[in-house]
Amino acid sequence: MKPAPAFSGQPLDRADHLRRDPAAIAGLRQGNARLLRLDGLVPEVAGQSLVWDKLDTLAPEAELLFLGLAGGVAHFARVPEAGNASPAYAQSPIWGVLGQLADQDLALYGTARSVLDWHARHRFCARCGSATTLAKGGWQRDCDACGAEHFPRVDPVVIMLVEREGQLLLGRQARFPPRSYSALAGFVESGESIEDAVRREVFEEAGVKVGDVRYLASQAWPFPSQLMLGCIGVAESLELVIDHDEIEDARWFTRADVIEALARGSESTSFVPPPAQAIARDLLRWWVEDRV
Repeated sequence: MKPAPAFSGQPLDRADHLRRDPAAIAGLRQGNARLLRLDGLVPEVAGQSLVWDKLDTLAPEAELLFLGLAGGVAHFARVPEAGNASPAYAQSPIWGVLGQLADQDLALYGTARSVLDWHARHRFCARCGSATTLAKGGWQRDCDACGAEHFPRVDPVVIMLVEREGQLLLGRQARFPPRSYSALAGFVESGESIEDAVRREVFEEAGVKVGDVRYLASQAWPFPSQLMLGCIGVAESLELVIDHDEIEDARWFTRADVIEALARGSESTSFVPPPAQAIARDLLRWWVEDRV
């Protein structure tokens, strides 16, 4: 068994049967309900834990996301005024926070962040443009004007190691930190299987044809709402034809290169690996451990 990637295993009972009952949700807001303490979308952390406040001081009309139950206690988070659809690398304040949180709190924060950001950026109906209202404990928005129902979106993204002759193909975007390389990745397009998306993305970005493709593991990535589908594929050749409109660079790295990068991080002489919270880091680690 491979360890689960970061943002996996959130501990609350999501209690879907209660989400459908507005009276039950209203009742849960009473008593000892807890509210996640956030500055916009950035959580406050004490030690390795998220910080929670009592909910009873909050105005009853505030938009709240019901996160779930723990020991019979309801946990909520407030929808912020504004969302943030910027990718994770552009949100420097969050990285120190993510590194502090224990696994289950990190998973819980990831859930909250993704759904709260969706609410903040989807307050109007995509069908008719009218204002929408929060429903189903925050897991839905309804349009009273046209009757449309809207749900938090999840965007599938393939992220893949590509190997040949004991080497791995990794790439970098211009926006990455200096010397950073990671697994190639891209959104799954309509009408594609996971395998089709892997082959298309690798060929578009690096000009490499991929044969066999295997799925390895997935990760919820809340920046803002991706589901990362980790895969490994076998390249048909080592020749690269890089599309510099897609990526800045791509290179083949040896097993020794990857081992050194994982061991030394930012001090590595081969390349700087992805952050610990990214599934790309797990994929590299599993590859050098012969677990893929």
